[in-house]
Amino acid sequence: MTAGDKSQQGPIDAADADVAVTDTGNAAAASGATAVSGYRGPVPGTDGTPAAPVRISGTGDAAASEGGLANTGYIHQVSVEKLTVVQPSAAREPAPWPHQVGVIPSRARSFQDRAEAERLRATVDGGGTAVLGQVLTGMGGVGKTQLAADYARTAWEDGSQAGGLDVLVWLTASSREAIVSGYAQAGVELCRADPSDPEKAAESFLAWLTPKTGAIPCRWLIVLDDVADPADLHRLWPPAGPRGRTLVTTRRRDAALAADGRHTVEVGLFTTDEALTYLTTSLATHGRVEPADQLTALAGDLGHLPLALAQAVAYLIDSGDDIATYRTLLADRATTLADTAPDRLPDDQARPLAAAWSLSIDRADTLRPAGLARPMLQLAAMLDANGIPHDVLTSAPALTHLAAHRTQADPGRARRLKWWPGKRQRSSVQATREDATGALRALYRLSLIDHTPTTPNQAVRVHQLIQRATRDTLTPHHYDHTARTAADALRAAWPAIERDTALAQTLRANTTALATCAEDALYRPDAHAVLFRTGYSYGQAGQVTAARDHFRHLADIARHGRGTDHPDTLAARYNLALWRGEAGDAAGAAAAFAELLADQVRVLGEDHPDTLPTRNKLAAWRGEAGDAAGAAAAFAELLADQVRVLGEDHPDTLVTRNNLAAWRGEAGDAAGAAAAFAELLADRVRVLGEDHPDTLVTRNNLAAWRGEAGDAAGAAAAFAELLADRVRVLGEDHPDTLVTRNNLAAWRGEAGDAAGAAAAFAELLADQVRVLGEDHPDTLLTRSNLAQWRGNAGDVVGAATSAAALLADRVRVLGEDHPRTLATRNNLALWRGEAGDAVGAAADLAELLADQVRVLGEDHPLTLVTLSNLACWRGKAEGDSPSAG
Repeated sequence: MTAGDKSQQGPIDAADADVAVTDTGNAAAASGATAVSGYRGPVPGTDGTPAAPVRISGTGDAAASEGGLANTGYIHQVSVEKLTVVQPSAAREPAPWPHQVGVIPSRARSFQDRAEAERLRATVDGGGTAVLGQVLTGMGGVGKTQLAADYARTAWEDGSQAGGLDVLVWLTASSREAIVSGYAQAGVELCRADPSDPEKAAESFLAWLTPKTGAIPCRWLIVLDDVADPADLHRLWPPAGPRGRTLVTTRRRDAALAADGRHTVEVGLFTTDEALTYLTTSLATHGRVEPADQLTALAGDLGHLPLALAQAVAYLIDSGDDIATYRTLLADRATTLADTAPDRLPDDQARPLAAAWSLSIDRADTLRPAGLARPMLQLAAMLDANGIPHDVLTSAPALTHLAAHRTQADPGRARRLKWWPGKRQRSSVQATREDATGALRALYRLSLIDHTPTTPNQAVRVHQLIQRATRDTLTPHHYDHTARTAADALRAAWPAIERDTALAQTLRANTTALATCAEDALYRPDAHAVLFRTGYSYGQAGQVTAARDHFRHLADIARHGRGTDHPDTLAARYNLALWRGEAGDAAGAAAAFAELLADQVRVLGEDHPDTLPTRNKLAAWRGEAGDAAGAAAAFAELLADQVRVLGEDHPDTLVTRNNLAAWRGEAGDAAGAAAAFAELLADRVRVLGEDHPDTLVTRNNLAAWRGEAGDAAGAAAAFAELLADRVRVLGEDHPDTLVTRNNLAAWRGEAGDAAGAAAAFAELLADQVRVLGEDHPDTLLTRSNLAQWRGNAGDVVGAATSAAALLADRVRVLGEDHPRTLATRNNLALWRGEAGDAVGAAADLAELLADQVRVLGEDHPLTLVTLSNLACWRGKAEGDSPSAG
């Protein structure tokens, strides 16, 4: 039986048409003829009535096999009772080439020919084989569809040239149904497929694409735009062939997309130049000319994302706002991304920026482990877009967050709770580190994040606008809770000893990013511990002014939000005073600690654990301000109280013993200091262990004071032993390890090897620049020591030159009045004198003395040293040769 388009009941008068008569069995006839097979003579009725005869007249001669009826020519009349006759429509001829199926998206305004377009147009790979399948992948909004459209349009317009196209098929591939429908349309138009069966029509089209021996070759390109799931293309990939090309655009990064030799092209953000060119050109078409610095800043605010830039231009044109006003709108945390979108989207865009990634997030949440991608992205949205450590997002607080906020993307996988009397019930399935990693991989596969486990310190990167769009979906309570969880995760991942300086820098950057988007949450109900850890980390890294400024901001926030006597305020004031001193203001630090101590005694009491450390720091900074004897006396009094309140072995008691020994040495008793450090070392080994950082600090101090007591060779040997242990415990690049190398080099020089000391300082300087940076205080200190020992080794001109260069950098980094800046001026004057300019040395020392009296006071030890040196060089300038002070 041959099926057709239409059926009629009763007699038919047909002309010039194929006719099929149903209910007869199988038969075949050529065009213009009718064949009936099945019964001879009468044809049974279809409803149980007696068989009715079939009468066909005017058909001409025909032949049929046994049991069949055939006719040729035209049917003049067919008369039958209760028999259906189907008359098909005329067959459709295949469309001629060249032929296009589907519509290529229109070209975006201010379209740019980017580097990815050049990669896409490459026709051969490194081995000389034609690239027949390519996949454009990247996050939503980077312009994948526009790049594919440009490629397809160029290939189609060059159809008459070598390598042109005979057939172009562009279809939206956001679902399997959409792919099948597009293929079916192509099958109907190109190979006479039956439109009533899309699946078979799609199969027909794919079969038609397969190269066949002897067939006319067809040059084709199929573009599958916006593939949402590689599984949708199962058994629907176009066949490989020498004349066919397939181009896929997708946000997915699944390995399946790169199978069978397909080439992947990663589509990234605009470069700075591309973003600036796009904004300038797009606004110029509407007569708008904006300052280049504002355009560059706007591009940075939007993360160089093409979709965001396009919608920003449309908003600016529609609203008439200038860029400064628009940037203020963007910066307002009360503004959502939806508020920054234009009323009408440009370039036929389907969604505003805020919704650009919602479907991707939904899809990621269905991937294993189901329901964890969204809460993971919410956590990452609070942190640094430029790099989040893997250990932060897989920490215990992060896992608790994932378990508590698992979405029901896959209800079938949810654990069904059972009830037993007396048994504690858990509200959610616990998450593991493997689950957290799986959630990151799900987000990566949907191009929502970049995830590179091989660089664990910055394993996760998220575009800043994806972060903002994610935060916009959170309720105020959920927002604050997620921010506190992110802070918990940072604190949990922060190592007690910062062996990895790069990791510490990344953790500080993440805290800064978190405070930028959720500062209020970090102070409710109290100041989060990560805020204090960050400031301490700045100081440990040598960024003393950054530490000071961090704690000043923290103290101001706590004071205004909690009051002067709140524990957060007192703790922030303590740290502010500490780093104020480290930044060079010893007298200011001492004064600040004195004020803080009075408030702590009033609020907390004299013996409170927080009051005693303040007494410790007050004594230390009084010593740094020039009163070494007073510092030693204050430490002696504090030690007695700590032994009474805390006990002899408490860590704080041991710290005070360390400081007491040091200031006894500074007060002139070097041998007594060395003896005190030897006793302390034995107790610290007993209480803390040999490898504790405080134990290693005590070994450092013991070696130094042995040297000061006259045993330079013994000091050098002790520092050599300490260096080996610090490398083992802390690592080669830890700041404390580098300090030990500094001390070792200095005492080798004091032991008589000036040239060896200079060489060791040169090696150390290279490592400090690499690890700490050129402006780190320890790096600057090494430059000072290197200049000194080069001079001691005989190169006094080189020493003077190095000291002059160092002075300029210390003024820039630390300021003119910092004690180390003043010390550098002293050294520069001395080396100028040693180089032959005694008059210049005396003049420089006279100027320095006036500044030291102003900054440090007349009785400060450094002031007295300069006074002695001035007398020496004045004498030499007058022709005398007194010994240098």
